[in-house]
Amino acid sequence: MTDPVARAAAALATDPRSAAQAARVLVQRQPGDPRPRLILASALRRLGQVPEALPLLIDLARAFPRAARTRYELGLCLDAVGQRGEGLNQLEQAVAFEPGLVDAWQALADMAFADGDEPRLMRAQAALARLAAGNPQVGKAAELVVLGRHAEAEPILRQYLQGSPRDAEAARLLAACYVVQRAFDHAETLLCHALAIDPGFVRARFDLAHALFARQQAEPALAELAPLLAADPANPAYRNLKAGCLALIGDDAGAAAIHGALASEFPHNARIAINHGHALRTTGARDQAIAEYRRALGLHPGAGEAWWGLANLKVGALTQEDEAQMRASLATRLGDEDRLHIEYALGRRAEDAGDIGNAFAHYQAGATLARRRQNGAVPDYGAELDRTRDVFTPAFLGERADWGDPDPAPIFVLGLPRSGSTLVEQILASHGDVEGTMELPFVPALAGQVEKAGGLAALDRVSRDEVARWGAEYLERTRVHRRLGRPRFIDKMPNNFRHIGLIRLALPNARIIDVRRNPMASCFSCFKQLFAEGQEFSYDLNDLAAYYRHYLATIRHFHEVAPGAVHTLIYEDLVEDTEGQVRGLLDYLDLPFDPATLRFFENDRAVRTVSSEQVRQPIYRSGLDHWRAFEAHLAPLAQGLGDALESWRG
Repeated sequence: MTDPVARAAAALATDPRSAAQAARVLVQRQPGDPRPRLILASALRRLGQVPEALPLLIDLARAFPRAARTRYELGLCLDAVGQRGEGLNQLEQAVAFEPGLVDAWQALADMAFADGDEPRLMRAQAALARLAAGNPQVGKAAELVVLGRHAEAEPILRQYLQGSPRDAEAARLLAACYVVQRAFDHAETLLCHALAIDPGFVRARFDLAHALFARQQAEPALAELAPLLAADPANPAYRNLKAGCLALIGDDAGAAAIHGALASEFPHNARIAINHGHALRTTGARDQAIAEYRRALGLHPGAGEAWWGLANLKVGALTQEDEAQMRASLATRLGDEDRLHIEYALGRRAEDAGDIGNAFAHYQAGATLARRRQNGAVPDYGAELDRTRDVFTPAFLGERADWGDPDPAPIFVLGLPRSGSTLVEQILASHGDVEGTMELPFVPALAGQVEKAGGLAALDRVSRDEVARWGAEYLERTRVHRRLGRPRFIDKMPNNFRHIGLIRLALPNARIIDVRRNPMASCFSCFKQLFAEGQEFSYDLNDLAAYYRHYLATIRHFHEVAPGAVHTLIYEDLVEDTEGQVRGLLDYLDLPFDPATLRFFENDRAVRTVSSEQVRQPIYRSGLDHWRAFEAHLAPLAQGLGDALESWRG
């Protein structure tokens, strides 16, 4: 490299001090050349001498107003001296003058992340994704993926990969489309393919970790994250994903610590404040959670998830002023996610105020938006029930009664969400021999494997050894969640009622507790609840009725074909006769009575479900008939439930 200006520029990244020295000489030698002055200013900025760099850059910007690199350097310097707004303006001018200036786009992305400016962040990331691609088609698809327009990106990527199957970035982007569809197997296959092509492809490894996390496989996700964090330990995206993984394996203190550190480092990012609020709520730090949600709203008044976080605490945290602010936000151009969260929060606020008609209208509006984001059709519950009845007969279960793993440790608490299962879990987890974990994903994962292998109809071809392996794998995967080392543990995935047959096969000595509640109360409680994910049946009254009837019929089937395999506990009975019902439950579990189970509200364990605040209080009966205030709005639900309204206890 013979050009002294080029040599000085090349030294900027690795040795800014020598670059500054060389640039000073060149400024004297070539006073008419703006390049040495720009190199000097950049070197000074990198050395922390921003006040000295600023006059040079201001003069250059006046002399060369369309010089994008000068605008970029000036933007960074202005931000460094506390003039963030003018710094952003200079960076925006830089990318307007030179749309391919990656450094300026990255600076915009970094500042937007720190500020929690989601629109600017998305625009910058979309530009970076487009510029990073080596092919125009892939670049266009990359931009669409960042903008959330996966349905438009997918056909572009499919067509491109047919001719260029070894393009790792295109494979990664198509995997992102599959993750949105929750087609995780396809996504993981593509991401592993991308990493086989380029083992050092950092973004593909991060996306693989994220896909594993999305399907609740925390330990493999942490393994993929480990080398990324080792190379870049300050990366906020890596740390945030690690926190999510830690929460999945029950390390709530570790997750909260990461979220707290991120909140301190990025005090202007509302999304980070919301995540911190969620972590605090899980650990029982309610007042601190409220403070974080409100801090998020101070940064971004339209942050729907923060409003719902306050409402979902169910402690009357929302005020009349909050209601006015939420209504004002709805009048602005909010995205659907913020809008649906605010609709549910307004519903809760109106319900607390006794405004039933308005509350139901908001719940209905929120449910309509929630249904819009769903992927896939509602399952055919009738066909599912027929398969269950056809396969899991007394003879089938009797012949395989001892095939699975004999360990009696698991206790499955299942039923409909919002039926009291979290309360039952909290009661049992207060027993000295029982550990509460969370809603574990492992039985649904097993059901997915069975479905791929031919479904329930193919179970008669599965060997004794295979069934034993299912049970052993379940116990191995749950080990990380058993942090207290107690002899029994709870898996509280409510939808596991759909897989009772598989549980009986794989874990024949596990105990299964069906927590049942009045169908009107249970279904309406689901309808007015915005779940973090899943529970797609809960956003339509007709779907809820069908799901409840399916649940009832499934439990009744197993009562008939395997008497004693499932213990049904009626929530209303638990409220009216807590001690009697708890003693009966412990008898079913072959556990001695522990007085701590009646003081469950003193248990300070982390609770991750929407009932986290309620189970930290003594049992109260005021909520039993809460649904009756809404009865006039629930005619479709009552009609759909039919005879279940009268026969649900039996």
